[in-house]
Amino acid sequence: MKVVVTGGAGFIGSNLVRALAAHPRTGEIVAVDDLSTGYLENLLDQPVRLVRGSVLDADVLDEAVAGAGAVVHLGALGSVPRSIDRPVISHHANATGTLMVLEAVRRHRVPHVVVASSSSVYGANPVLPRREDLRPVPVSPYAVSKLATEAYALAYASCYDVAVLAFRFFNVFGPRQAANHAYAAVVPRFVSAALTGEPLRVHGDGGQTRDFTYVGSVTAVIVDAVMRRVSSPDVVNLAFGARISLLDLIAELESVLGRRLSVVHEAPRAGDVRDSQADASRLRELFPTVRRHPLRAGLESTVAWMSDQVSIRC
Repeated sequence: MKVVVTGGAGFIGSNLVRALAAHPRTGEIVAVDDLSTGYLENLLDQPVRLVRGSVLDADVLDEAVAGAGAVVHLGALGSVPRSIDRPVISHHANATGTLMVLEAVRRHRVPHVVVASSSSVYGANPVLPRREDLRPVPVSPYAVSKLATEAYALAYASCYDVAVLAFRFFNVFGPRQAANHAYAAVVPRFVSAALTGEPLRVHGDGGQTRDFTYVGSVTAVIVDAVMRRVSSPDVVNLAFGARISLLDLIAELESVLGRRLSVVHEAPRAGDVRDSQADASRLRELFPTVRRHPLRAGLESTVAWMSDQVSIRC
């Protein structure tokens, strides 16, 4: 089976390419990426064809999608702060980009699509854990763009003959997640700072909680979904309900590294939610054999990979 991965040179996308390549039922793998936030080196030595270009370009999508058995749409501009700085660009990349991908899927009659939404859509809704039937209360342009992503995908499932599975990701982390830019996620920022002897910068008091999800768990679920052509009329949380504060995350990282880390507290950021935790009931119904990768093991893998990157730069 030919599988197309948009955002295939990015963090989750390149990990997914590796997981797909290891599966015996995978045929051709095509990655679509304009390399604006992805990296060509993420795909080195992988059996993948890169179509370089934007998901906003119909010709790029036609070249990639023709003959595909499944499309996994991960291409997006991530980061809540980035969306607050540049809301229109985030909207075009995430909402309009999803619509362009879905139109390519419709033109080429691709039977199955997996799309990535985000836990940020829950926003200011105070209920924990986050059930998929809770009312979304997005508090950032990024969250709105991801709500549009999942809504468009589910609408296409209703209107056209395509099986759709829309996942809400929760703070995915692991190897190949970039730390060297202004909008880096918290785990690579912390690990990078720890490895280079810089203080860990915490926005707020550090008591805010997140449901950190190791990228290997995410890619295992997506590969299973593609191979079994799993679909759902509703969105599905892709996380396991393991809620941890940033201060506890730092303590775990200190344990992994075997030393104390310097921490600096800064002002809270606009658009950030205080707490996040998934209800994993729907995920486990669809994927009964799924297993959560332990946080410590995930941090160890992340530290090992980032240590290699620091050594290469030095």
